[in-house]
Amino acid sequence: MSPAKPAPVPSGPDSQAVQPGEARSSAIMAAGTLVSRFLGFAKTWMLAAALGLGSTVNDTFINANNLPNLIFLLVAGGVFNAVLVPQIIKASRAPDRGADYISRLLTLAVLVLLVLTLLVTLLAPTVIQLTTQGYSPQQKALAVSFAFWCLPQIFFYGLYALLTQVLNAHGAFGPAMWAPIVNNVVAIAGLGMFIAIMGANASNPHTIDNWGSFQTFLVAGFSTIGVLTQTAVLLIPVFRLRLGLRPRFGWRGVGLGHAAKLSVWTLATAAVGQLAFLYVMRIATIPGAERLRLQEAGDPAASTMPGNAVLEVASQLYLLPHSIIALSLATVLFNRMTRASQEGDRAALRRALSHGLRTMAVATVFGALALFALAGPLGMFFSGDVRQDGVMLAQTLTILALSTPFMSANFMMSRVFYANEDARTPFFIQLVLALVNVVAAFAIQFLPFDHIIFAIAILYTGGNVLSVIVSAFFLRRLLGHLDGPRIASSYIRIGYAALGSALAGAVALWLLGSYNPDGYAWSSRIAALVTIVVVGPVMLAAYFVMLKVLRVTELQDLLQPLLGRLRRGAPEEASAAFRAEGAAEARNVPERATVSVDTGLIPRISGEFDAASFRAGPDIREQDTFAYGRPAGPEGGYLPAEDVPSTALGGLGRGDVPLPGRRTYQGPAGHNPYFAFSRKKKK
Repeated sequence: MSPAKPAPVPSGPDSQAVQPGEARSSAIMAAGTLVSRFLGFAKTWMLAAALGLGSTVNDTFINANNLPNLIFLLVAGGVFNAVLVPQIIKASRAPDRGADYISRLLTLAVLVLLVLTLLVTLLAPTVIQLTTQGYSPQQKALAVSFAFWCLPQIFFYGLYALLTQVLNAHGAFGPAMWAPIVNNVVAIAGLGMFIAIMGANASNPHTIDNWGSFQTFLVAGFSTIGVLTQTAVLLIPVFRLRLGLRPRFGWRGVGLGHAAKLSVWTLATAAVGQLAFLYVMRIATIPGAERLRLQEAGDPAASTMPGNAVLEVASQLYLLPHSIIALSLATVLFNRMTRASQEGDRAALRRALSHGLRTMAVATVFGALALFALAGPLGMFFSGDVRQDGVMLAQTLTILALSTPFMSANFMMSRVFYANEDARTPFFIQLVLALVNVVAAFAIQFLPFDHIIFAIAILYTGGNVLSVIVSAFFLRRLLGHLDGPRIASSYIRIGYAALGSALAGAVALWLLGSYNPDGYAWSSRIAALVTIVVVGPVMLAAYFVMLKVLRVTELQDLLQPLLGRLRRGAPEEASAAFRAEGAAEARNVPERATVSVDTGLIPRISGEFDAASFRAGPDIREQDTFAYGRPAGPEGGYLPAEDVPSTALGGLGRGDVPLPGRRTYQGPAGHNPYFAFSRKKKK
């Protein structure tokens, strides 16, 4: 029995109307993301205040707290995104809304996550041994203590990812965007209690020698409680779906093995990237261990030794323009890329990529130079009130900042491969990057200890540039050319505008004493914040003026869809610039599934868990504002009713492929005759 095909989207003016609930949902999601980012930085600020940015305790905690996310992504993250997500979304179309099938998936996943979490937690000493280098017995004991508290997060990360997909599959996108806020609030509460009871690091330095189990609970324990709460919050909207989810066993024939075979390249890509990152992070633990030895020897050089906590905070700041702008823009354009790929229209695919790269550059080029210019005040603000720590953070951020446009460009370019259902090419690109990272990290460990973190930052900057070069090589083979002259012209004009903005910012920073060690900007964290608040708008205003003078039309192209996500502007307000490119009317064809939207060709610099990476994909109810307000596809189409990834046109006409499940049963929930546990016992 084949699933009923969805009703086609009607044409005409009415089809372009936007329901108030959809606009409200998008606004809620956008607000949730912004609030979550703000609280995430508040948590980072609190952690530096509590433990010190350049302290061995902070380095040790961050390494342990990053492990659950990294291990989850290495062992199960690829499976969740590439295998379970498509299955859940397809199953949600069944008459029972996927209740029976999703119950079995959840039961299996919970059991696997429990076993994995228990095994890894029990092996915490071995995990710490494998992921650190040079730790003394005392520091290793503290790392194991942190790990015992943090590693249970693996289970809650996995469950959170699953519940997010269940909600997304049924059109509830808001809860998963707001749940991380609760996580940050709980973690901030724990750090606030730590500062209130134990004192801030600036006034009462916290070292391994005076560290105790209660301090571990306030920092690591509340971190895990926050992740637990984040997951528990999602249970409320899941229960409101009234799916009747319950533990169900019997998993043979549910189609996961077949789905895994189809996603083998995606799984390999995720595994290669995470293994390389884990090795680099192992090298990043060396300076922290050396700092501890210098402190015990009374060597003042210990205060100038940046550790992985500095790299972590710099990474969070450096990823900000990408996470706010590039991810949203790539999500919107991905629908257009899949349509063009499905129709075999290389010109339309090339136009979508060119438009995305040029539009995204308006934000990322400015973000790069703004971070570079404001690195000093940002470093001081997150320094934990220790000026030397602020200097080390600023130095690291200046290295990472200028590669922001390359990181976002590579992410946009990778969407073309996935839109074309090509998971093999991204694997080879990731393999090249992984080999470069591992070889370079191996050499970096022999550098002077105080240069290692800076060298790793240079490595990631070089990796972002290399990834663009390698991706461009493969894309030229696919698309013929990349609209290079037009892209280069836009980037040059945008670069001049950003440079003018940076010069205006430099003058403002000079007036506020940012270039003087005794200047106002370095006097305190509050002074640093005031400097950022004053100089930031000056730079932004100068940037807008320069963009206008240089006639950079991509600014309008950037603002229109981003504002449209909040206020859902009328279709006729869509970008006139792109309309002039001759975009053809999109045919009413189903959107094709991508094997994965977020495998991460970019080196995962920050180990922080990002809830957005576990979203199922574009909001299937949203309009593609780049396509003049037309809906994304007649089947609401992030995932069509097709099972087998194919070439560009191979998926057409496959509307009768059945939903997943044992023998494709689609009757009432709990009555599948092929599952022994589903049969009702006769009285």
